[in-house]
Amino acid sequence: MNTRPDLLPGEGPDNPSRRQALKTGGLVVAFLWLGGGAKVLGRAGQPGRIEAGDPAFAPNAYIRVGAGGAVHLVMPSIEMGQGAYTGQATLLAEEMDLGLDQIVVEHAPANRRLYANPLVGEQATGGSTTIRYCWTTLRQAGAAARSLLVAAAAARWKVEPAQCTVTRGVIRHEASGRSAGYGEVAAAAARLPVPERVVEKDPGAFALIGKPLRRVDTAGKVDGSLPFGIDIRVPGMKVATVRACPTIGGKLLAVDDARARQVPGFVAIVKIDNAVAAIGEHFWAAKQALAALDIRWDHGPHASFSTEQLFKELADASRNGTPILAREVGNVDGVKGKAVEATYELPLLAHTTMEPLNTVVHVRPDGCEIWTGTQVPARAVDVAAKVTGLKPETIVVHNQYMGGGFGRRLFEDSIEQAVAFARQVDYPLKVVWTREEDLAQDRYRPAYHDRIAATLDAEGRPVAWRDRITSASVLAKFAPGAMGKNGLDSDAVEGAAELPYEVPNLKVEWVRHDLPEGLHPGWWRGVGPAHNVFVVEGFVDELAHAAGKDPVAYRRDLLQKNPRALGVLDLAASKAGWGAGTLPPRVGRGVALATPFGSYLCVIVEVEVSPQGGIALRRAVAAVDCGVVVNPNTVEAQIQGGLIFGWTAALYNGITIRNGAVEQSNFNDYRMMRINETPPIEVHIVDSKEVPGGIGETGTVMAFPSLINALFAATGVRLRKYPIDRSALVQGADALKAVVTEAFDEAATAVAKGAA
Repeated sequence: MNTRPDLLPGEGPDNPSRRQALKTGGLVVAFLWLGGGAKVLGRAGQPGRIEAGDPAFAPNAYIRVGAGGAVHLVMPSIEMGQGAYTGQATLLAEEMDLGLDQIVVEHAPANRRLYANPLVGEQATGGSTTIRYCWTTLRQAGAAARSLLVAAAAARWKVEPAQCTVTRGVIRHEASGRSAGYGEVAAAAARLPVPERVVEKDPGAFALIGKPLRRVDTAGKVDGSLPFGIDIRVPGMKVATVRACPTIGGKLLAVDDARARQVPGFVAIVKIDNAVAAIGEHFWAAKQALAALDIRWDHGPHASFSTEQLFKELADASRNGTPILAREVGNVDGVKGKAVEATYELPLLAHTTMEPLNTVVHVRPDGCEIWTGTQVPARAVDVAAKVTGLKPETIVVHNQYMGGGFGRRLFEDSIEQAVAFARQVDYPLKVVWTREEDLAQDRYRPAYHDRIAATLDAEGRPVAWRDRITSASVLAKFAPGAMGKNGLDSDAVEGAAELPYEVPNLKVEWVRHDLPEGLHPGWWRGVGPAHNVFVVEGFVDELAHAAGKDPVAYRRDLLQKNPRALGVLDLAASKAGWGAGTLPPRVGRGVALATPFGSYLCVIVEVEVSPQGGIALRRAVAAVDCGVVVNPNTVEAQIQGGLIFGWTAALYNGITIRNGAVEQSNFNDYRMMRINETPPIEVHIVDSKEVPGGIGETGTVMAFPSLINALFAATGVRLRKYPIDRSALVQGADALKAVVTEAFDEAATAVAKGAA
């Protein structure tokens, strides 16, 4: 338990592995590096009272250097398969002149003061922000640590620090032949004042950044030694699995456990207002016992709710709701030219992380310990304090590696539920959700209804652009204080409000339509751009077709003032062989371009559609300019994985609700792309000197429009929703070949059409 008064609120004590790794004397100092200076935030241990396990030198919130020379990096972001730990460790190792293999990575404790992500205002990992906010912070932290360690060695030798060099953590003074490892001078470095200013390496001197380095977590994941949350076992632990009311906003009425008590290994049941958990000596006993329970539910006020009702409500809100202005340039009203209009719809989506949600909780009278993989460690403390009534400083979160997050683990509902169950027993309780529970109780990506229109000039260029987005708000649930003063959810319009193309008159609006209470919206990999870029790039393709122009040439014409975007378009088109040769019948290529998360990306997909509507992805080519590349292996892997993640949703997935309950139950009806369905994916990375952009979600963003545009090229069928309706792609089918439009207002449309 965290009962030491010298630790910051929410900061746990060192875990056993850290204490074993850093058995040394010394002073522990925690710093947060802030721009050109550093601020002392706290200390562990006092002079003359050094505890076993305290590192000799900790120049900021991120770095711990022990007398044995081990360099530990306490990770400000969370690792869930996206390579964050490798990227962050590379930044530190570069500035400290270490090898990547010399960095020991550690999960950060729950502590907003030390580990808040400034781009999201919370101790949270999401939105492709890790390298963007760590790029400067961690490099300055590493530079500060190196400066202090070198200064300590130089003082010992009575030489100037500038006369010293460092290779793999060994400081050398070549003139005298003396050398010392970081560990030998760590205690002395801890006594030196933190420099007010440090200078990071010039990019020309980079030894690690930009190199295709092996990930720091690969070996442990391959041999099974690296534990995920679901692997955690603590002494005396029992295992539970849970079933919540399947209908939106429903409650638990009664449970009869007579049959469950006959299951070998059954321990007990515990209940909360809307769910019941069966506890067993192991998971199988808990699962069998849960299946044997006789449960009665109050299905609540939304027992008749359906997906059809949701989309009708969204369409009605789009027409009759109050729009909130996101961005306006020029004046879209009354612009003369050819009018093109369309309506797009996007489904609810689930996250389906490989590792199901799981949490181990031990509630005691004096505190609470939690073992889980979460994207929001500090929020886990918050909900545990709320449920138990314990003080936050008595709650310790042991964060773990995650088998996927995709935004699902930005929400602490499963942790709150686990604490609510665990407080009813006196032993550690592991709560594991089944896949069925995961799909039934997800925080779903909102459904969207978009009405979009453009007016084209005589050359086919858009001279007016209008986009009205209608959806629920995730931001209003996650961080209501971050909503705009006019009520705008900035995430709902990201990727739509700022176009990469030159459009002189533009108006983007958002209409908020909340989901029924109990149907919770959540962020999904790609967040706002994953929805908006699908609509924008699908519609740009429609404009190219209306103008009678090649889709790549059309985009190229609109990007003359955006050289980075034009660069990735030209690179992708060249590598894909766009326009070279003739494709076979019912084979087409689709292009999509966007600038999500500060990166520039173009993807071209080639597909073949059988006469029966079967879809085969033949090839994909991506060109990316994400600024300075920390690790090209990570960039390539994230784009490949993101594309497959997005294509999976486009081809197969959508959450549907009937009689108030989710219809999908497992991977049989919410399926994944299989390896034989994935095409060869080429990733071409631009050599850029710009500040790094995000990369983890960019591939997902680009998957949808590139595929839909390729299907149009192959069949002439324009799809504006997914999962893809294969019946519309059957040769000879014409149900969707007509252009489906819905005017923003009839008067404005009449003006545009009359002037055409």
